[in-house]
Amino acid sequence: MKDRVRRLFAEINPKADRLLIGNATDPHLDQTFFYLFDVAGGLFEGSWLVATPDGALTVLSSPLEEESARQAAKADRDVEVHVWASREERERLLTDLVPPTSTVALNYRELTHEQFLQLEKTFSRAKWVDASNAVRKTRQIKDASEVERLERAGAIGSTVAKKIPGFLRRGVTELEVAAEIEHAMNREGASGRSFATIVGFGPASAEPHYAPGDRPLAPGSSIVCDFGAFYRRYASDITRSFRFGPRDAELQKVHETVLEAQRAALAVLKPGVPAKDVHLAAQKVVDASPWKGRFTHGLGHSVGLAVHDGFAMNPTIDEPIEVGMTITVEPGIYLPGRGGVRIEDDVVVTPNGYRFLTTAPREYLEVSA
Repeated sequence: MKDRVRRLFAEINPKADRLLIGNATDPHLDQTFFYLFDVAGGLFEGSWLVATPDGALTVLSSPLEEESARQAAKADRDVEVHVWASREERERLLTDLVPPTSTVALNYRELTHEQFLQLEKTFSRAKWVDASNAVRKTRQIKDASEVERLERAGAIGSTVAKKIPGFLRRGVTELEVAAEIEHAMNREGASGRSFATIVGFGPASAEPHYAPGDRPLAPGSSIVCDFGAFYRRYASDITRSFRFGPRDAELQKVHETVLEAQRAALAVLKPGVPAKDVHLAAQKVVDASPWKGRFTHGLGHSVGLAVHDGFAMNPTIDEPIEVGMTITVEPGIYLPGRGGVRIEDDVVVTPNGYRFLTTAPREYLEVSA
């Protein structure tokens, strides 16, 4: 992890003497804690990480994760672990590690207000630096070990996507299919879902961020399933769309158009290309179809320790694509009151283009009712 710490400090501007990353209580956990400290399990609520520019790392862990913390530290000689038994002991350890007049970098995007107020009280003479953008830029370029985990998470999602047609039967509810998907991911080795699973039937499939309910599956329904797995803390995010017969010629054409839009985006996806250009390549396909204006969201986002990991592809983003980014490519067309189609895949950017991390079939599939 020493290299990650050094790369992060290189991005912090103005320069800092220390970097503090703190966890509050779940779900207010800063995933940068786990980016810099590669520990397999545990929440590490209330824990802190103190880093220095030379790459050294000190972890202040509660007794609840002591064993996991010490096991992780054995694999990394640059990590030192201290276990605190009380809030007062944790504050004392922090003051031992951070000189009182230090310039201290904090991840403002994740730090809670309560945590910041406590830091100001503890370090009244410290100077604070916002490391949020440095964290985002550092984390969005994945190293080989991260890509390996993302690929495994993507393989889990892909395997489960192939199983979804077997979950579809007359009368099954959206919630039941979502439960089947999540159970199947765990059986394939996931440690859990990377976000709340989306399953939408019929008109509900036209709402991109729909929450599944008790709607039963009926013949003539379009189906959108958007889900992902965590594998060793790294996320996948995949969407597949289906038709529960009988066939609808328009929605079949919608599916084919969405697939064409994804292929158009992937054709221009390579290092140096502005993110907005990748989005616009997909949008151009949709806008040339009868469903202009029905692609209602950005084309994709980075995926990593968080399913939305700090980078976006939409018409406003000039930031260029870089080697090592792992991003989703997910065009969609949504027809309110009828149904929708979204096709989403995870890819890693390579020197010459990209490589799929998710591999399930994308073509139109009609499931017999």
